[in-house]
Amino acid sequence: MSKANDAGVEVAESGGEYTLLGRVRALTPGLRRSERKVAELVLASPHALVDSPIAQVAQRAGVSEPTVVRFCRSLGYPGFQRFKLALARSLAVGVPYVLEGVSQDEPTEDLAAKVLDRHIATLLQARNHIAAAPLEAAIDRLAQAERIELYGHGASGVVAQDAQQKLMRLGIPVTAYCDAHVHGIAASVLGAGAVVIAISHTGRSQDLLASVATARERGATVIAITAPGSPLAERATVALFADVQEDTDTYMPMASRLAHLAILDILALGLALRRGPGLQGELRRGKRALRDKRLPE
Repeated sequence: MSKANDAGVEVAESGGEYTLLGRVRALTPGLRRSERKVAELVLASPHALVDSPIAQVAQRAGVSEPTVVRFCRSLGYPGFQRFKLALARSLAVGVPYVLEGVSQDEPTEDLAAKVLDRHIATLLQARNHIAAAPLEAAIDRLAQAERIELYGHGASGVVAQDAQQKLMRLGIPVTAYCDAHVHGIAASVLGAGAVVIAISHTGRSQDLLASVATARERGATVIAITAPGSPLAERATVALFADVQEDTDTYMPMASRLAHLAILDILALGLALRRGPGLQGELRRGKRALRDKRLPE
């Protein structure tokens, strides 16, 4: 959803697909060559630009100050100060950066800001797009499970292990398998009362798909945390979508991992609430088991 800013320009609200930086990126190819230099500087170091005077921005971009003003007007802002204000507001609500905007000589301040803003935007996107009905269905299945198994490879395997730590406190047998051979064997001996949570950003891992197919043949329920339209989503009993853009050809999954962790936190808390007051005894026993392993305060 978008709204008009003070200059009458349509700018996306928090969590929208088209942010201010998104507009800059989209309009850059159609700008004059000199204005494109300003646009490239904005995209490369937005946080530094917010705190910079127009003379410094012009110097860093290698253009004149009037060119910076023309760039701002090309985006619909009357001047540089109004553009900086809009940019600061956009950065404050979390802008979905892509890591291809990070250069080899990226200042540490900008690097940290880009990564953290990308993560914040990912969680906002997950919050806005998550559907209640499949979440409810997944929690229902987990509440009826005799056993829970989590399957994932690489970064998704780490997410599976994190979920194991949460779910094992709820009094249901749970195991995370990150090795394709092992979860392939585990799937082959599942019973109809088991629930498998399969985690994959792409949803295209052949080994994971094979284990999911085996689990379904054994009568187990499969909850997939993956991308919409993926083969894993199509093979699942219940599919929970983490629709996050990420360049996995160059970088290890980062933003998608946070979305997966958040979805699993929702499932764990939902399951805990379904277990009701009787769960308190299980949680107390778990805390007692850890008490002697910590130094006294």
